[in-house]
Amino acid sequence: MLHALSQGSQAPVSTPVPEADPRAHRTSGAPRVGFVVSKAVGNSVVRHRVSRRLRHVVRDRLGTLPAGSALVVRALPMAAAASSAELGRDFDAALRRLGLAAGGTDPRTGGGA
Repeated sequence: MLHALSQGSQAPVSTPVPEADPRAHRTSGAPRVGFVVSKAVGNSVVRHRVSRRLRHVVRDRLGTLPAGSALVVRALPMAAAASSAELGRDFDAALRRLGLAAGGTDPRTGGGA
């Protein structure tokens, strides 16, 4: 179900799969985030909807990521049916497992702590 980056870290979740690549770590600068939404997620309309939702989820959390970090968010097919709140909860849980989260949100509700 999950494919890790070479020498990277990965957090198993049900919808988006953030992967951190330690080779890409820079000491300064804004965090970089990329998205992979394959055809397995759905047709182009569905893929773009998932991409928009994921961009919105990540945009709200960019400030919590370490400076200079590189993150790839890979959407799994289940992301097509997930709400934005579910994507946010899964993303937050994955960041915590990767050790990239600064706390901030309650994993049960997706809201503030």
